[in-house]
Amino acid sequence: MDATTPATTTPAVLILLGPPGAGKGTQARMLEQRFGLVQLSTGDLLRAAVAAGTPAGKQAKAVMEAGDLVSDEIVIAILRDRLSEPDCAKGVILDGFPRTTVQAQALDALLSETGQRINAAISLEVDDAAMVERISGRYTCAACGEGYHDSFKTPAQAGICDSCGGTEFKRRADDTAETVASRLAAYHAQTAPLIAYYEGEGVLQTIDAMGEIDSIARGMAGIVTGAMT
Repeated sequence: MDATTPATTTPAVLILLGPPGAGKGTQARMLEQRFGLVQLSTGDLLRAAVAAGTPAGKQAKAVMEAGDLVSDEIVIAILRDRLSEPDCAKGVILDGFPRTTVQAQALDALLSETGQRINAAISLEVDDAAMVERISGRYTCAACGEGYHDSFKTPAQAGICDSCGGTEFKRRADDTAETVASRLAAYHAQTAPLIAYYEGEGVLQTIDAMGEIDSIARGMAGIVTGAMT
């Protein structure tokens, strides 16, 4: 953590909102490094709790093995356990939870148990048409995983990976323009009430996520610094 990082008496809790491809993962990692925070995603939390065999993890495993969705109550129980671990002492970045206003209210109740609160809910704003082009143009080297794009980053020599010299490339099956547009529409419909909720709580912050990664990171850092003071 650098010298400009503000002190906080209670662990900070940040929420990242944004559609697939908006760069939440990249920005979360940069915030982790700068502020000493821990990124928590719902999927990772569930898998870790199941692997560790915690009481809530055992409940989640039974539900998932039955082919059902894990309830909000179980997710909250797993999150409660995770927030009590030492590495979360400076704060966390939540990615993928909450997804509904009911979950947001349950999260507020959980945090109030330890005198915590949501410091900021940061919405990464995107241009849908540009996002369709950004995501549907992605492909990777099948050998080493190096990422490329039809418009923004092609191999220096066509058909040959810059990193390993491989000649086989692959695309995700769900990265078609139609699928991406559908995912974006679903995201906006699902998230609109959540954005309104956090706006009403006075903690919503928005940032243009269509620019350069470093520029977005500077804006994110400014939001986080302000939210943690």
